[in-house]
Parts: sequence; C-alpha cells; structure tokens
Amino acid sequence: MKHIHWFPGHIAKAQKQLKDMLGLVDVVIEVIDARIPLSSGYPEIEKLLGKKPRLILLNKSDLADEKKLDYWKNRFEKSTGYPVLKTCAAKNTDISAIENKIAELGKEKIEALVRKGLQPRPVRVVVVGMPNVGKSSIINKLIKKAKTKVGAKAGVTKTQQWVRVNPKIDLLDTPGIIPMKQENQQTAIKLAMVNSVSENAYENEDAARELLKILEKKYKQNITDYYNLEENTEISLENIALKRNWLAKEGKPDVTKAAVMVLTDFRTGKTGRFTLDDEE
Repeated sequence: MKHIHWFPGHIAKAQKQLKDMLGLVDVVIEVIDARIPLSSGYPEIEKLLGKKPRLILLNKSDLADEKKLDYWKNRFEKSTGYPVLKTCAAKNTDISAIENKIAELGKEKIEALVRKGLQPRPVRVVVVGMPNVGKSSIINKLIKKAKTKVGAKAGVTKTQQWVRVNPKIDLLDTPGIIPMKQENQQTAIKLAMVNSVSENAYENEDAARELLKILEKKYKQNITDYYNLEENTEISLENIALKRNWLAKEGKPDVTKAAVMVLTDFRTGKTGRFTLDDEE
C-alpha cells in the first residue's frame, strides 16, 4: 500500500489562523466524523484549546452504526467532561440542542463580564475540526439563510465575519481547519476512506481494499448481501468487479472501477451505516 504523506499545505499559516480564531471565542464546537470518531479527532485537542469550553459533535451520525453511537457519545463525555451531541447534515432537528448547549457552555464567561461591570453580550463560537467532517454544514445549519452578519470584531480580518445566530450566540462563519501531519498510517487510511484526505495523497484501490478488510471483519453479512456475493466468498475488489462483469484488459477484473464504487457506496451510506474505529 502506498504510504500516505498527508501534510496540508501552508500548515504554519493554518495553525496561526486557528490559534487566532480560538483567541476570539468563548466556546469551541469540535466536529468529528461519527464513522471514525477516534481517527477524525485531534489527539492534542486539549493542549490546543486549554480550558476553553467545548461542545463535541458526532457528525454524519446518520451514516454511522446506530448501535455504536451511544457508546462513543458516552465515551467522549466521560473522557473530556464536555457535552457530546449526535448530528447529521440532512436534518435540522438538532439545531435547538446545539444552540442550548452553546449558551450553557458560555454562560460562565458572560456572567464574568457582567461582574466586571460590562454589558452582557452574545456567546462567541467557532466550529473546528479535521477536513471534510462537516464543519461547513454545521455552520450553515446554525446560520440559516435568514440570519444577518454582524460584521468584524476588533482584531479580526475582514474575511472573518460574525453571524448572529440568535440573541445569545454569535458564530464565526469561517470554519477552523485543524492541520495535522499524519504519521499513523492506520488513521490516515481511515481518513482517506471518508474522504478527509486529499485524493492526491492516496490510491483509491488501496483505500478500498483496506475498507473492505474492515467491513468484512465487522459487517461481513451486510457487504455480502449488498454486493450480492456468494456465501463464504472473499469480499474483494476482484470478486465485486466479476459479479458486475466489469473486466479490464486481458479479461481481468476491473478493480479500479470497483474501488471507486466501493468508496462511493460507503461514503454515501448506500452499503449501510458503519463505524470503522474499534472500541478498544
């Protein structure tokens, strides 16, 4: 398998931008992918945020194994001490819960300002996370089209605009991307599976083969049924291609075409709702 060298460009600039964002806000919304809750999180998030209050969103929960969601929710709440909500881009039913948690987490900061004789203001929030975990969809859900921008704050560049979500919350409409040099290849390949890594950094065939290994171990019957494979047949790109009569040169299975389909089917939830990270 090709080694995934994923080191986002302009990483120093990205780190500075993220640090500047964090300095402006009272509460951080950390978005992680519910299908790979450990692999899509930032291991040193505590060091990055310090004691800043945080709301963790298990996003794309509609694509994750429903039976595993509560386990991961409880696990993160216990390990961090912060609230965790299950969210998905397809529905807006979780907006009120997100807004209520933000107000709750920022309450202490606003009360501290009032004790100093200052006027109360909305809680200031930023959404952060790894690439493609759904940060923009969360921002868009909270902003909604009817909301109005309240402009730049002191010390904020013009490209960073604040949006009044409700009278108690101001949201920075720019997502904070957590840049990260990816040295753990097991984590890197899972990020590739959910499309959180640049396509230039990995081969579709490698990602699809590793995905099928995990799915065969965890959800064998689901995959066997979906691709209409015979019982006790190895779940492989070759067998999936042959089942569809996809042949390349010399009559060999077209694994390139099969790899793209397998990744697309997984990413869109066609094959089922799966969680790839182990609980151990």
